[in-house]
Amino acid sequence: MRGVDKAASPANSADHARLTTRAARLSVAVATLLVGLKAWWLESESVGMFASLADSALDLLASVVILLAVRYAAAPPDREHRFGHGKAEAFAGLIQAGIVGVSALFIGVQSVGRLFDPRPVTHAGESIAVMLASIVLTAALVAVQTYVARRTGSIATRADRLHYAGDIAANLAIILGIALSAWLAVSWADAAAAFVVAAWLVWGAIRIWREAADHLLDRELPDDQRDRIRALAEQDGRILGVRELRTRTSGPYLHIQFHAELDPDISLIAAHSIVVEAETRIRAEFPTADIIIHADPKGRAQSHGHKHFERFQ
Repeated sequence: MRGVDKAASPANSADHARLTTRAARLSVAVATLLVGLKAWWLESESVGMFASLADSALDLLASVVILLAVRYAAAPPDREHRFGHGKAEAFAGLIQAGIVGVSALFIGVQSVGRLFDPRPVTHAGESIAVMLASIVLTAALVAVQTYVARRTGSIATRADRLHYAGDIAANLAIILGIALSAWLAVSWADAAAAFVVAAWLVWGAIRIWREAADHLLDRELPDDQRDRIRALAEQDGRILGVRELRTRTSGPYLHIQFHAELDPDISLIAAHSIVVEAETRIRAEFPTADIIIHADPKGRAQSHGHKHFERFQ
């Protein structure tokens, strides 16, 4: 699926649900701990520390949304949702992008105000210790999320990981700002660090939004993966060509459909056998794929799809 690391073994739907749910629960736990840790230590008067607390609080809200989304997305298809519930992950990504954007706006306003009204930062050493602890916890979470994203391709997990990875860089900027403000009397450094956090969050929100939008708009798989699907189908010399290949992702599921050109003189039973074998080969490498293959008689097939779709094949 889009975004899955080729070096990792792709997860089946059961593994996808288990891994993404565990990652989401860990995200909620880490965010809760970070909010408590930063709220406990706000004596420094650092706007950077306050910005980090606000970011962590919104992280917690976003992580709860992600947890609910991945659990819902993992539900199997039902009578009303024959293609499954996977797009709930993309909706969660859009919600998270909005939360991150609000966080960036709030932090940006606070940082600009503090640039014009700088205040001394106190308890710098203790504040930096809190931020270092936050970095360690966040880095551990990102490592878990990276593994899960590679195994599952989950857009919700990737969105959550992107945000937390940005938090690491933001926390480093805050540490630098606190140190310069408290120990070198660079009064604007703390506010500048907070502004860097806001800018980083805006960039992260844009990336999350674009990926979620691609998912909801049924963007095709990358060309290398489409080429691999075609090659797997054509490994059987009895398949004389692959036409009208279409792919889209929906949470843990990958939907693939194409026309396979076959000898027009073979039996229906033989054609069915060839198609099933092709599905088996493809599903061995894409285990969450739902595959529909239409058998066409080579040279005798008539166009019968919607013209708006056929013109791009």
